[in-house]
Amino acid sequence: MAFSEEVGIDLGTANVLVYIKGKGIVLREPSVVAVDDESNEILAVGEEARQMLGRTPANIIAVRPLRDGVISSFDITERMLKYFIKKTCGAGKFFRPRIMVCVPSGVTEVEKRAVREAATQAGGKEVFLMEEPMAAAIGAGLDVSRPEGMMVMDIGGGTSDIAIIALGGIVASTSVKIAGDKFNEAIIKYVRKKHKLYIGERTAEELKMAIGTAYERPDVIKMKCSGRDLVTGLPRDIEMTSEEMFEALDEPLTQICDAAHSVLERTPPELAADISTGGLVITGGGALLYGIDKRVQDRIGINVSIAEDPLSCVAIGTGKALDNIDVVEKSEMNRRKKNFI
Repeated sequence: MAFSEEVGIDLGTANVLVYIKGKGIVLREPSVVAVDDESNEILAVGEEARQMLGRTPANIIAVRPLRDGVISSFDITERMLKYFIKKTCGAGKFFRPRIMVCVPSGVTEVEKRAVREAATQAGGKEVFLMEEPMAAAIGAGLDVSRPEGMMVMDIGGGTSDIAIIALGGIVASTSVKIAGDKFNEAIIKYVRKKHKLYIGERTAEELKMAIGTAYERPDVIKMKCSGRDLVTGLPRDIEMTSEEMFEALDEPLTQICDAAHSVLERTPPELAADISTGGLVITGGGALLYGIDKRVQDRIGINVSIAEDPLSCVAIGTGKALDNIDVVEKSEMNRRKKNFI
């Protein structure tokens, strides 16, 4: 008899998390693959490949196969998934796990098909898809089956998903392609414009994590960073402050807050009343940005809190959904029938 296991995958733009039923989260690695451009051979995956970003010789390219929450390189995504499944579950001729993969709420049917096919080619016996805000809500410990409405904002690497959930379904939602990657781009653009210094994506990420600010801090903190002087072309160091980071990140943060406001505008009045009482929960890597909860709260006027383990919420929610995989399987069959008709 073939051995089967149930696996939940948070296929993120920045990181991939793998959850195995009964074991919990067994893998957390960056969504980066290093490929030999000449032989098309994969040289490194995950953290080892991330260390190569911006530092590779001409014949090696370090790529992120997912952009803005969707697959940008099908072949590399499939090989990356295969590597992670083999690493976490082992390999065997008869081993084909049932896989649950999370996708942003705004993806198209074509994008969903690409994710499903990549997971199947990577070794999945059956592949189910789950929307990220729903998985994030479950992972944050919310009871999504209740009739009372609840609001979740998942700020990942490629997309920010905002949804109103009630009775086990999404009532209103939006997905904007403004998240961690856009924060990094905004920092690079700001440093280039103000300091005439070109910094890389990794440096921008480090600045964001160390002194990134969504709400004014009581004390100014500083961090030194290095880059290439745009005038002389030589390496140069500068000192960035949290005040400058607040200025750099203002535009993308305003757009995320506006997206949350637009979802509230489309919410039925009874659920809006529930949300004004229960508030909004923020999950995902973006939840770690200093003052993000206060920034969103000021914009939408309701109480905002950060989930206990924001980085793991989607993966944990996917794992919990695996416990009710029969229900998911049934709804997936109904969805396919509806599409066929």
